[in-house]
Formats: sequence, C-alpha cells, structure tokens
Amino acid sequence: PLRTSRGAKMGKVLKSGNVVIVLRGRYAGRKGVIVKSFDDGKDDRKFGHALVVGVDRYPRKITRAMGKKKQAKRNKLKPFVKTINYSHLMPTRYKLDITDALTTALKGGAEGAVSTERESLTKARKEVKKILEERYTTQDEVARKFSSKDKGARAKAERYATGVNYFFKKLRF
Repeated sequence: PLRTSRGAKMGKVLKSGNVVIVLRGRYAGRKGVIVKSFDDGKDDRKFGHALVVGVDRYPRKITRAMGKKKQAKRNKLKPFVKTINYSHLMPTRYKLDITDALTTALKGGAEGAVSTERESLTKARKEVKKILEERYTTQDEVARKFSSKDKGARAKAERYATGVNYFFKKLRF
C-alpha cells in the first residue's frame, strides 16, 4: 500500500471500472476501461499492471437523414483487450458500469493476462465487441430507465452516463 509523507494510506486510483487513457504503444491515445488490476504484479509480470478493454476504432457520427442500414454500419467499433503496465495508463474521473459483463466475457480467453492462443483471444474480443456495441446503442435507454428512480440512484446513473458518453467519443488533441 502506498503511503503519504504523513504515513496515511493513499486510495487506489486504478480500480476496476475506471476509464483510462493509454499513453504508450499501439493503442496510445485510445480510451479503455480497467477490467482487473494487479497492484503487486504476477509471476510473469513483476510490476503493477491491469487488464484493459478499450476502443481501437470508435463509432462514427450518425444523423437522422441516414437509413437504418447505414446507421448500423456506422455504430460498429473495434475493441482491444490488453494487459498494460500502470505507468502507461492515465486515469480519468469517469467510470463505466459494464465491468461485470466484461469480466464474464473474458473468463474463457483473457482473464489474468492476455492469452497467447489466437482462438481464445479472438473469441474474447468478439464477446467484448458485442458488449460494447450493445452498451453504445442503448446508452440513452439506460439513462431514461434510471431517471424516474430516487435521487441517489439517479445521480449514480448520471455519473455512469457521462462516463459512457466520454468513453465512446474519440479523443481530440
């Protein structure tokens, strides 16, 4: 556990469900969400790292004038599943509420560390793609569902809704 100069424990920043920005490597500049974090490392990786699921190719903008077929085509995205060192991740203030679904989807292929077997990795990536696309297309419905609940549930739903909006938008810099 990390400690401050006064000896008090610091809170964990890179937790499961946090949206992060990848800083190095092939997916630099892409957004991802932490599915599982390993603070003390493991046998093969003796440093803090996290299993990150993110968006490699973002969904494109759609308008009302476009037909259903074109809208469906432009709503597609390309995910990535990767184990990344903590020093190559920048945490954001946003959270995503789909980590439970992602964890169950990755049980077969990439839990712990990204599997080297191509079949299991592609299967896991397809499952992740299905989950992310479904969440992207239903983000307005989910926000509406929680709007009639009590004040605390509504605030939590709004926080996750802003996280989803942020996660699925391409970084502009």
